Amino acid sequence: MKKVFTTKMTFFFIALILLWIKSYFIYVTEFNLDIKNDIQEFLLFFNPLSSGLIFLGLALFAKGKRAGIWIIVIDTLMSLLIYANVVFYRFNNDYITLPTLTQTDNFGSLGGSIASLMTWTDILYAVDIVILIALFIWVRKNWSTKRMHIRTPLLVLIAGAIAFSTNLTMAEGDRPQLLERTFDRNYIVKYLGIYNFAIYDAIQNVKTSSQRVLADSDDITEIENYTKNKYAEPNPELFGVAAGKNIIKIHLESFQTFLIDYELHGEEVTPFLNSLVHNQEEDFTYFDNIFHQTEQGKTADAEFILANSIYGLPQGAAFVTRGNNTYQSLSAILNQQQDYTSAVFHGDYKSFWNRDEIYKQFGIDTYFDASYYDMSEENIINYGLKDKPFFKESMPLLDSLNQPFYAHLQTLTHHHPYLIDEEDATIAPAETGDKSVDRYFQTARYLDEALEQFFNDLKEEGLYEDSVIILYGDHYGISQNHNRAMKELLGEEITSFKNAQLQRVPLFIKIPGVDGMGTNHNYGGLIDVMPTILHLMGIKGQDYIQFGTDLFSEGHKEAVAFRNGDVITPEFSVVSGTYYDTVTGEELEPTEEMKEINENVQHELTLSDKLLNGDLLRFYTPTETWEPVDPSQYMYGKGNNPIDKEPAFTDEDILYYEDIKE
Repeated sequence: MKKVFTTKMTFFFIALILLWIKSYFIYVTEFNLDIKNDIQEFLLFFNPLSSGLIFLGLALFAKGKRAGIWIIVIDTLMSLLIYANVVFYRFNNDYITLPTLTQTDNFGSLGGSIASLMTWTDILYAVDIVILIALFIWVRKNWSTKRMHIRTPLLVLIAGAIAFSTNLTMAEGDRPQLLERTFDRNYIVKYLGIYNFAIYDAIQNVKTSSQRVLADSDDITEIENYTKNKYAEPNPELFGVAAGKNIIKIHLESFQTFLIDYELHGEEVTPFLNSLVHNQEEDFTYFDNIFHQTEQGKTADAEFILANSIYGLPQGAAFVTRGNNTYQSLSAILNQQQDYTSAVFHGDYKSFWNRDEIYKQFGIDTYFDASYYDMSEENIINYGLKDKPFFKESMPLLDSLNQPFYAHLQTLTHHHPYLIDEEDATIAPAETGDKSVDRYFQTARYLDEALEQFFNDLKEEGLYEDSVIILYGDHYGISQNHNRAMKELLGEEITSFKNAQLQRVPLFIKIPGVDGMGTNHNYGGLIDVMPTILHLMGIKGQDYIQFGTDLFSEGHKEAVAFRNGDVITPEFSVVSGTYYDTVTGEELEPTEEMKEINENVQHELTLSDKLLNGDLLRFYTPTETWEPVDPSQYMYGKGNNPIDKEPAFTDEDILYYEDIKE
C-alpha cells in the first residue's frame, strides 16, 4: 500500500486534485460568475480538470525525480496565475489579460492599492503547494531514476484533451458561439476556466497584433459609412454658441452618479456638486443618465473615449497598447479648426499610463505632470498629489496658457483604496465594515471641497464666466465585490441588473452665455461628450470618425454600449444576455426591434476595435485642410514649456517622491 501511495503517478494525482479543489473554491468564493443553471455549475466544477491534466501532465515527461520538481513548479505557476487574478478581480471585477501585463510602468504607483486588496487569509491558497513540497521530500527516495514510459504521460495528455473537448462541447451547447462572442470575459472563465482563458487570451492577442500589418486603406470605408450614418445634426440653438471660448474639462476620479444628493449620517456627501445640479443660477446642465463605458483601462479608457469618441479596447488600455496609433483627437481638431492651445494637468509623473507618448499622438501642446507641482510628503497620498493643492497650484499654470485653450485636469484623491489623512476628512466614514466603501464617501467629500475651491479661484482669475466647464465621472469606484456593503447603503439587493444601472457617472456642462437647462435625462455615454463639445464650438463632426452623437441633438442615439457587450436604453437593458425593463428591472422577452438594437451595438464595438487594432485612421483624411498630427513636434517635462523659466521642483524632490511611492 505504501508503495502505491509513494509513486510518481500518485504524486501527480494528488497535485491534480489539490489544484482542482483550490481552483473551484476560488471560482465560487472570489469571482462573481453569475451561475444560472446546472450545466454552468457543473462546468465551473469540471473545467479545472483539463488544464490540470495537460499542464501538470507535461511534467511527467521529465526524468526521474525531476518529474516531481516540475509538477511543483507548474503547480506553483498555475497557482500564481489564479491568485494574481484574484487580487486583480477584487478591485477591477475583471481578469488579467496580456495587454494589462504591458502596463508594468504603472505598478510602482499601484503598489498601495494592490496591497490593500490582499488579506492574511490568502496564505491558505498556498497550502497545497506546501503539502506537495513536503510530500515530495518524503516520497522521492522511492522513485526510479529512469524516465517514465512515454505511453503514460501521453495518455494523461490525451485524457486532458478529451476533458477539454467535452467541456467546450457542453459550453457551446449552453452558450452558442462562446469563442466568437468574447466581449465579456466572464463567460470564458465561467465555462472554460481561468487557465484556459489565459491561453485563449494569448491566441486572441496574436490575432489582434497581426491586424495592423494586414490592414489597408479599404478597411476604413465600412467604419466611415457607419459613423456618417449615425451622425446626429446639431441643435441649431447651440451650434457654435461657445466658439472661441476656453474649455476647462475636469476628470472626477472614480465618481459614480449615486453620490449626487446622497446623504450619510444626515449630511450631504457632495454639497457643492449638488448645488450645481439644483441651483439654476450656476447655469450648469446636469446629465443624470450617462454611463462610463470603460473596461480594463478604467481612468485611461475614460480619457481615451472623451478625447476621440472611440471606445477603449476590450482588453488592456489603448493608452498603452495603441499608444503609437494615428488619432484625430479633440485637441488636434480644435487646434486646426480654431487655433486652440491644449494642456493636461495631472499630479502624477508623465509616464503613468503612457501619457507622455499618447498625448503626442493627440496633439496635446503642454503636459503639466508632477514635476510642476509641490510633491512634498504632506501634499501627496495614495496615487499622487492631493486634489486641493493640485487645483490651487494649477491656477497659475492654467493662467499661463494662450487663449483660447482646451484644458484637461485630472483629479486623484478619490481613488481606490480611498485613503485620506485625518485632517482632510470632514465627514465620518460609512459603517458597513467594508473599509474601501466606508472611506469612499470621505474622499468624495474631499474632492467636492477641492472643486468648490477651484471654482472660486477661477472666478477670481476671471476665467470662470468665459469658459465652457465640463465635469465628468470617469468610471465606477465601487465594484460588484462590495455588493453587501452597497446593499446596506442603498437599501436594495445589488443584482446584475442593478449593478449595470450603477455604472452611471455624472456629467456637468456650463456654456458661457447660455442658461443652464437643469437636469437632462437623455441616455448616453462618455463616447458622446466629444461630438457635443465640437458642436458647441461650431465644428460639425460628420467628417470625423466618431462613434458618439451630440447629447443636445434631437437625433442623439440613446442606446448605450458597455465594453463587455451589455446595452442600456431608456426602455430596455441587456445584461449578460438577459433583457430587462430599464425602469422596473423586470425580465423581458425581447422583441425583434430590441434584438436589432442589441446586434447593432455589438457591431459598433467590433468596428471600433477594428479601427484601433488596424490603426486605420492613418488611412483617413477627414477634411481637405487636415494635417496629420506629427508626434515629433511635442516634448513634455520640465524645460519644454514656455512657463519653464525656473524649476518649481528640484530633481531631489522628484527622487524623494519616487522613493515614497515605491
